Amino acid sequence: MTDPTPRPDAETYADADADAGTGTGTENCPPSARPPRWWRLLGRDRGAAVAAVVLALVFLVALFGRLFIGDRAIRQDLGASLRPPSLDHGFYGLLGTDVLGRSVLARLVEAAGTTLYVAVPAVLCSLVIGSALGMWAGYHGGWRENVAMRVADVILSFPSLLIAVVVLYVFAPSALNIVLILAIARVPVYLRTARAESAELRSRLFVDAARTFGTPSRNIIHRHILPIALPTLLTVATLDFCFVMLTESSLSFLGIGIQPPDVSWGLMVAQGRQYLQTAWWIAVLPGIAIVLTTVSATVLAAWVRLATDPGQRWRLTLPKKRRGARAAVPPEMIA
Repeated sequence: MTDPTPRPDAETYADADADAGTGTGTENCPPSARPPRWWRLLGRDRGAAVAAVVLALVFLVALFGRLFIGDRAIRQDLGASLRPPSLDHGFYGLLGTDVLGRSVLARLVEAAGTTLYVAVPAVLCSLVIGSALGMWAGYHGGWRENVAMRVADVILSFPSLLIAVVVLYVFAPSALNIVLILAIARVPVYLRTARAESAELRSRLFVDAARTFGTPSRNIIHRHILPIALPTLLTVATLDFCFVMLTESSLSFLGIGIQPPDVSWGLMVAQGRQYLQTAWWIAVLPGIAIVLTTVSATVLAAWVRLATDPGQRWRLTLPKKRRGARAAVPPEMIA
């Protein structure tokens, strides 16, 4: 019996890749037929686009906001204590003041820089160290893989928040110590992910071919394994950024994280919790900033995972209502 369903050939896959924006086989295409750029794909997904805008604003405020607020984040005015959000007291009184009369808006801007100063270096350090060790162990296997996995298991056996609490209680709480502790605690996450990716890719034909031609192992890992594993690692890093930021906020809330006169979003929540009934904006507004940043990073991570996967990128070219279970295969492959 003849199967009525047409089998996708090479041209079908090429067309699907072209529509999905993989860039494969499009070098000779006319400009009108080139695949959409990543910003066009992002514009088709409103949720991911809004998340990207929110994260971009947070990073811009963290990088350049301090140039505009000056010392307003620490400037005290007891005569303006606990003023509610209003435009009657100028731009910096838009979000109200705290118990010492300091502008909540200026402190939110200052805290954004401190929070990202802790979260971004911690994620980058754990990403680089964990990914390098994981790909090295997964590619070579044997005792290297066993040792790396046992070290990761030992670190993961202790909750990262508990490790941070104990270490910061023994040593002086500071931004540098928080970065080091969170970076070490999150290394196993990337190590295990990179090890799994590398162990699966080392048996591929292109890796065997490179090994046959005498390519050194470090070059194989750098040129052949890293580009394929990198999208997954970046997605994990985006999600881990949320965890690290929430952990720093929790430590600051407990009083063993960022210490005054520095300020972070978690510390602002801790300082404002006793005024929730009389001055809710002191604790609620930094809490909203934490929620918006983490949710935006999570939504954007899901979009990046699709956008960097050539096998799934075509989903982003479909209308929003068709990205469900019915879109299990590319439209070009449906009879």
